[in-house]
Amino acid sequence: MLYKFKSKATGNLIMLEPQGRQVVKIMGKEPGPQGIVTWSEIPAAIAALQAAVAQEEAAAAAAVAEGDDASDAADRPPPIGLRQRVVPLIDMLRRAHAEEADVVWGV
Repeated sequence: MLYKFKSKATGNLIMLEPQGRQVVKIMGKEPGPQGIVTWSEIPAAIAALQAAVAQEEAAAAAAVAEGDDASDAADRPPPIGLRQRVVPLIDMLRRAHAEEADVVWGV
């Protein structure tokens, strides 16, 4: 399943199911085939996404500081973090909020 986020204020944003479910949960919504982030819920959703990104980056920095996986780090490409996945969604949410529009998926 794909998560296709839509808003009247922006173009569509498509995510694969695992990442879509993750960001929907972070925004405080129940993952499923359909859903909505209303205009009034958008600021809280943005704050939750930004907090999750900060938490993930702090955990990654702590792991590097402790030397976890230091020997393997040079052999593999850097992982795609939550920041790269949610920046387009945060932009969509900001633009939708500015135009007093909702963001939906699955409809």
